Amino acid sequence: MRKSIMAVADEEETEINLTPMLDVVFIMLIFFIVTASFIKEAGIDVDRPLAAHLVAKPKANILVAISADNEIWIDNKSIDFRAVKVEFERLLSENPEGSVVIQADKDAYTETVVLVADAARQANIMRVSISGKAKD
Repeated sequence: MRKSIMAVADEEETEINLTPMLDVVFIMLIFFIVTASFIKEAGIDVDRPLAAHLVAKPKANILVAISADNEIWIDNKSIDFRAVKVEFERLLSENPEGSVVIQADKDAYTETVVLVADAARQANIMRVSISGKAKD
């Protein structure tokens, strides 16, 4: 009878408890999800002109891309130039501290860039910037 108790005790000691390891894995997963930075993109890649002086705008919330064909892209959607102000107002209601960064292709018309900047001002967004490409 004594040997059978020892045999049972040995079997209990050989089990591996996975609960603490799973707790650590789930905590690490939550940590990486919460700390991951989500990058906003305007929707298309543009070939921006070179700029002699650049200032980083890390808290830009509204990115606008203007293609070489003068298409306006906001939040991965092509927007008609007549609806840009409405889109800015919608995005501003989501984040009242929002600022606009315009990423215009070097072949885009200046008129399109001015229309987008003017629509931002009409939507009461006072922080409007134009993005350029740094010289290598």
